[in-house]
Amino acid sequence: MLYRSAKLDERELAVLAEIEDLRVRLRFVLNEPHRWTGSLRRLSFARNIQGSNSIEGYDARLDDVAAVALGEEPLDSSTETRMALEGYRNAMTYVLQRADDQDFECSVSLLKSLHFMMTGYSLLNRPGRWRAGSIYVQREQTQEIMHEGADVDHVPGLMAELAAYVNDCADDELLVKAAMAHLNLVMIHPFRDGNGRMARCLQSLVLARNGILSPVFMSIEEYLGRNSQAYYDVLAQVGGGHWAPERSTTAWVRFTLTAHLRQASTLRRRVDDAERMWMGIERLVGAREERQLAALNDAAMGLRLRRATYLKIAAESGSTITEQTAGRDLKALVDAGYLEPHGEKRGRFYVATPTLREVWLGVRGSRAVRDDADPFAG
Repeated sequence: MLYRSAKLDERELAVLAEIEDLRVRLRFVLNEPHRWTGSLRRLSFARNIQGSNSIEGYDARLDDVAAVALGEEPLDSSTETRMALEGYRNAMTYVLQRADDQDFECSVSLLKSLHFMMTGYSLLNRPGRWRAGSIYVQREQTQEIMHEGADVDHVPGLMAELAAYVNDCADDELLVKAAMAHLNLVMIHPFRDGNGRMARCLQSLVLARNGILSPVFMSIEEYLGRNSQAYYDVLAQVGGGHWAPERSTTAWVRFTLTAHLRQASTLRRRVDDAERMWMGIERLVGAREERQLAALNDAAMGLRLRRATYLKIAAESGSTITEQTAGRDLKALVDAGYLEPHGEKRGRFYVATPTLREVWLGVRGSRAVRDDADPFAG
């Protein structure tokens, strides 16, 4: 028996309808060809990786995570953090690549494989294997036991049941089904390490299989990373300290619906920001190659640029260029007063000058006030 959601009430259905309205509008905008869409997708993916890993204590700057997402070395992150980011990138990339396949199914083997991709940098994590005994989640500050995973003898059967639930074509609300998959994996806690990351990856897998809007844009991992204490609290409330699938999951469903609503609102604002940013940069720098505009877009928002990441950004923009061309481009942007170089040789990176930063500050300063009221308050 797994945790199940109760029948949705009127308020929950109303929030779902609001999320769906935002999703449809976002799909319309994001499916149209825009020059800024590539940057938005790349940084959204990086924010998802950053959010999910920060919950587990693997903290990194957005530009370092974006570099890892592009297959490049980060500037500042520790070796362990880099490996954790790379593992999560690999697992999520596999999910995104396979989700559209007609024969793609969730299975115990798939879940173990994703876990291996995610945590295989250390054999101490038992990558790709169920845990060997009991497991407890403790509050870091006090060492108080917050949750005990399901009995180890029940793990194989519960995980098979969870895979079957993900494959079930019953007419469940997609966001609720994804949330319940996430909740069940966390509560079973089938692995020695990486259970939270696996649960969030599984939630994205469920979203990806629907195909309405890429989970790169529908994921709530960034929101969870920014609200990790509330995330921990609702899991503790619903779980009750041990595997108890008969407990009510209403608080969890409402938490995840609120997360989706707020994350969709954030993405809607970023779409508007991206369009205004691109126009503002074009007004500032005049006619430039698209790869240069995309790089200046990142720098204006405070990200550090390197030659290696510039080459990847250029490829994303449709330009296959040499390292020499990349170096000339960056020098031209420095000479024009838009970028400042720092460091030497392999450690060299570029940041926006105050002139370029003003474009982003102007966009951010002119945003409308966002309504972040609790949709379930009252």
